[in-house]
Parts: sequence; C-alpha cells; structure tokens
Amino acid sequence: MKIKDHFLTGEIFEIRETETNDVLKTSPLPENMAAYYESKDYISHHQDSGSFKEKLYKFLQSFNLNYKRNILAKELPIGAKVLDYGCGAGEFLKFVEQDFQTYGYEPNESARVFASKKLIKTQLLSSLETVQDGSLDAITLWHVFEHIENQQDILSLFYNKLKSNGLLIIAVPNHTSDDAKRYREYWAAYDVPRHVFHFSRTGMENLMNNQNWKIKKIKPLLLDSFYISMLSEKYRKSPLFWLKGFIYGAISNFKASKNGQFSSLIYVIEKK
Repeated sequence: MKIKDHFLTGEIFEIRETETNDVLKTSPLPENMAAYYESKDYISHHQDSGSFKEKLYKFLQSFNLNYKRNILAKELPIGAKVLDYGCGAGEFLKFVEQDFQTYGYEPNESARVFASKKLIKTQLLSSLETVQDGSLDAITLWHVFEHIENQQDILSLFYNKLKSNGLLIIAVPNHTSDDAKRYREYWAAYDVPRHVFHFSRTGMENLMNNQNWKIKKIKPLLLDSFYISMLSEKYRKSPLFWLKGFIYGAISNFKASKNGQFSSLIYVIEKK
C-alpha cells in the first residue's frame, strides 16, 4: 500500500511486509530522517498557550498519563528503577518521578531541553551505555518503538540493561484496528516515514514471544482512536473532522471491546 506523508512533506512511501508476519515496514527510508521531525507541531503541546484547545489537550493527557502510571504501579514496587526511552519533553517522567527512580533518554535536542526544565528528580541520559547491565526494573517506550529502525539491536540492549524478569513496556499503533481499516492510506498512525515499522497485535506477538521475551499483558490506549480518527478525517479534508473523528473513534473502540483490536495497544513484556 502506498501512503502519503500527510503530516509534513507530501511525499509518497510504501508499506511492505517483513520477515516477521504481520509486521510492516516503510520503504524507502530517507537518509536524512531527522529532517522529517523538523516541525513545531512535534513540541507544540509542551508550550502553555492558555487556549481552550491546549487546556483540553492537557486534561486528556493527564488521564492518559495516570493510566500509564497505574500500569507501572501494578507491576513494580515504589522506588523501582524505570527508564523512559524516547522520553520526549518528559511529561510521563514528570508524572511518575515521585514514585520511582527515573531515567530518561531522548535524542531530539528541542524535546530534551523542554524535559530538562520540568524534571526534578529524573536523570536524563546522553547514552544507555552509562546504565549498568542488569540494573533496571522496567523500560518504557510510549509510541517510540515504531520509530526505531534497528529493532533487534535495541531489544538486545534493553535485554542487557534489565534485571532478571524486568519489564519492557511498549505502546504502538495497531494497523489491524477498525479505524486503520476504515481510513487505509489516510490513517494518521501510519505517519510515514517517521514510523518505520507498523505492528498488528499478531505481529507484536510474533516478534516478542521468543527465547528472550514473553508478553505478559496487553492493554488498550482508549483515547488514541479518537485522536487518530480526528487527524485521519483532517487528512481527508472532511468538514467537521473533529466530530466525525470522535464518532468513528468511538465506533472503533466499541468494536475493539469485542475483538481486542484497539487503535493502539500497550504490551507489558517480561524478560525471560
């Protein structure tokens, strides 16, 4: 399937199958991938404009952050060592740093500057090589894993840094959700070429259930279907895109409550 970069450049890319069943990959990948992140929209929500739209975003974001924190709290004791890989502007770490011993890694300089201004207890890392092997209780990746090209290398690095039975928590879009099927080439969560890989629930199970890892739990991110559907409607230039997106996001969640195919899924994965 051919997909347009609706977000930034308008260029056309292709989604192709990989050796792992139900895991797709964007092709071709640009050599200057950093240029595809050069947009103020990637950090706009980290600035306080005071607008109604901004206040609504912050309210919904706090719901999502609390939901993520509760997942950690059910799995880990207070004070556990948690690394947020690709921590962005540090919103999640700010939310959990009072409960856990937190570390953050973020390659984007602009986002890292925002994070450094708001985080108090969290240690921001310039490289994971400084982390002692077998020292972390959990590593989280909130909509980050799909951006990483060298998956196997990163997974090996995570494996080394986690304690025995440590947790890898990955949230990614699901390309077999109802909203993905509805919007097809307009589905905002394809986000080519920034999203290198595209996962279904089966694809993640095929990738992560092996001699090193075992998927322990799968949880939905319920708000993602609304946001992705609204953005997809916007890409289709639909009038009242926000209303249509809300309706179809709700329909997607309803169908997913029956079959588990939510727009985005969180995988709680245990190191063997």
